[in-house]
Amino acid sequence: MTQKMKSVFGPLSSRRLGRSLGVDLLPFKTCSLNCVYCECGATTNLTTERGDFYPASRVLEELEEFFAKHVNIDYITFSGMGEPTLHTGIGEVIRGVKAKHPDVKICLITNATLLGDPQVQREVEGIDLVMPSLDGSNEEEFRRVDRPAPGVTFEGVVNALKSFRAANPVEMWLEVFIVPGINDTPESLERFVKLLREIAPDQVQINSLDRPGTESWVEIPSRERLEEIKSVFEGCGRPVTIISRKVAMPDNQPRGAV
Repeated sequence: MTQKMKSVFGPLSSRRLGRSLGVDLLPFKTCSLNCVYCECGATTNLTTERGDFYPASRVLEELEEFFAKHVNIDYITFSGMGEPTLHTGIGEVIRGVKAKHPDVKICLITNATLLGDPQVQREVEGIDLVMPSLDGSNEEEFRRVDRPAPGVTFEGVVNALKSFRAANPVEMWLEVFIVPGINDTPESLERFVKLLREIAPDQVQINSLDRPGTESWVEIPSRERLEEIKSVFEGCGRPVTIISRKVAMPDNQPRGAV
């Protein structure tokens, strides 16, 4: 049975992480980006200022309440309604979990905007998997897709990914979210390949819209198009996977057909 508490939610069945227990450290909707595709809706608190939004001690209490009643989860996953690394207590939560449950794996789902911060890098030491995103191959695409907070730049995000990769040996699965017409041109894909070679994640994951996003104009690419993009991305020399569950139907196929 799914359990819902203030910060801890699940466990949920995740297509990538198996049985995942979510941890949401932030009030709705606090983030450093306002992505056009976000299924949580528009960002209402667009910021890069970190804070103690919800006591880490209370998050750990909620987790212990869960573990007292449940077992057999594959991951604790920092995700939810905003950017988890904005919470200054994330390190305390990670250390608290690992101290009592050293065999439990921890995943951080992040937009990568703060991964270059040495303080953040120290705080998230001990996680088992990081799943950052990179949605633009240049500044223009980044701004059109991710609509960042003031001061956040494409170059800064790329440098943050490289810096984190160099500083932390944790497994990295890098997601590229495809927004047709913006970041899927031949020139865009070539730039992405170069970036993926430089960042060198353990795995590249191609994603697209599953549920309605913030902006109604965001389209769903066809499976054929995603396969074409995958073929190009494989030139980066890293494993590439399509993780999208939903694809556009051909024009001559009725909606709802399988």
